[in-house]
Amino acid sequence: MSAIYARRSITNIIALVLSGFATLLGLIFLVWILWITAENGFGALKLTLFTKITAYGADGGLSNAIVGSLMMDLMALLICAPIGVLAGTYLAEYASSTRLGASIRFLNDILLSAPSIVLGLFVYVIVVVPATALTGGSITFSGFAGSVALALIGLPVIVRTTDEMLQLVPGTLREAALSLGIPQWKLTMQVLMRAAFSGILTGVLLALARLAGETAPLLFTAFGNTYMTFHPLDKMASMPQTIYQYTNDPDPALHAIAWAGALLITLFVLALSLLTRIMFSRKKVSYE
Repeated sequence: MSAIYARRSITNIIALVLSGFATLLGLIFLVWILWITAENGFGALKLTLFTKITAYGADGGLSNAIVGSLMMDLMALLICAPIGVLAGTYLAEYASSTRLGASIRFLNDILLSAPSIVLGLFVYVIVVVPATALTGGSITFSGFAGSVALALIGLPVIVRTTDEMLQLVPGTLREAALSLGIPQWKLTMQVLMRAAFSGILTGVLLALARLAGETAPLLFTAFGNTYMTFHPLDKMASMPQTIYQYTNDPDPALHAIAWAGALLITLFVLALSLLTRIMFSRKKVSYE
């Protein structure tokens, strides 16, 4: 028996060392990326970054790109959040052990791992090309098409998170509610959704954080715009697309603005994560 325990102890030590090394390696690369982004981005953070539109040279800014990204991300959330929450609720409560539910989960996993550029090309075919045919003119890129592409990227994240969070709700809670004669729809909306609200909101915020950094699908849908626009059917600038455009330019001033934009996106994602943790901590305290 002592030999078995010794072998298990050695195996445990090796596993702990390897897992600790993997964690340390991941943290080193993460800190390295954040350090390089902050080092190059903080120096370019100026007021003109938020007040001037896309322009070549040191006088350029990102105001149109910031507004465009916010508009497309919010439109994408308005499209994918309700659909994702409803679909995840259906999978967890009505199709949890059926073949249809298993098939939907399988297709959702495929969509979750699909390259974003493929989704961008798909939206280009089903939205941009028909709009171009209707107008009979030049290719009709638009912020709406970009938001549809982003919605397809965020949808599987929200579906998966909603499904898993509702499945984590204890079955005794369902049985107690049903024993009181509560209808299934009221149980789902007023009991289960409240119990899993924090997890569902996490999925929505995770989807928003992913949408904030997507570039490829917007190249085929929103295309970009050097001017400020608030109309969803016009070409619309975005932060990732503008950063991509600036980094391809040989002008060092534009490279500095691109680093500042990358830092803004990083801070935005960080703010979302902190806001989520603060909201959840307050919610837990209120339950106690």
